[in-house]
Amino acid sequence: MLVIFDCDGVLVDSEPLACRIESELLSELGFSFTADEILRRFVGTSLKDMTAQIEGEHGRPLPSDFGERLTRRTLERFDAELQPIPGVRDAVLALPYRRCVASSSGPERIALSLRVTGLADLFENAYSAVEVERGKPAPDLFLHAAARMGASPAEAVVVEDSVFGVQAARSARMRVIGFTGGGHCGPGHASDLMAAGATSTIDDMRALPLRVAAILSRGA
Repeated sequence: MLVIFDCDGVLVDSEPLACRIESELLSELGFSFTADEILRRFVGTSLKDMTAQIEGEHGRPLPSDFGERLTRRTLERFDAELQPIPGVRDAVLALPYRRCVASSSGPERIALSLRVTGLADLFENAYSAVEVERGKPAPDLFLHAAARMGASPAEAVVVEDSVFGVQAARSARMRVIGFTGGGHCGPGHASDLMAAGATSTIDDMRALPLRVAAILSRGA
């Protein structure tokens, strides 16, 4: 068996901070988006897909170095402020299965996020959306991660916090636990994840080991 973890909002409580950073930079460049708008529309998507949508809506391109500037600012703030999801280390260590990370973020951001929160040693590998043609909600990233880890989709359980991530996991024909304990998750988030196809949801990482075991025991 294989447990595949999203990173942002599942392992690290990064989404509120990341949305503020993106809002600040976009506003400086003349693209007006609030942090709440970014949270609602783009959480779970890749930078490539987010950029394409913003440029299409505004009818003009972002600066060619937008991705580099955003990455640099994000890494600086994450290094100083990022925190792990409460209880996540013990929850991951309690899982007697192989595990990896599959995230829409770039490799540098994934590596820093895991390092500064003390989680890097918990995972065999981390895979980024830059490694596949299509980001979430397409299934490409989860299928890529499972293939690289030598597991079939039927052997994988995904832990995700976003609607796009849940849709991606279900499109990959994987079971998925929706996590609603991140700082960005408001009322109704669990319902949204269930509507997107989550097998079940949890709001506390301490519940994860038993929930994974229950999903595997019933084979659905």
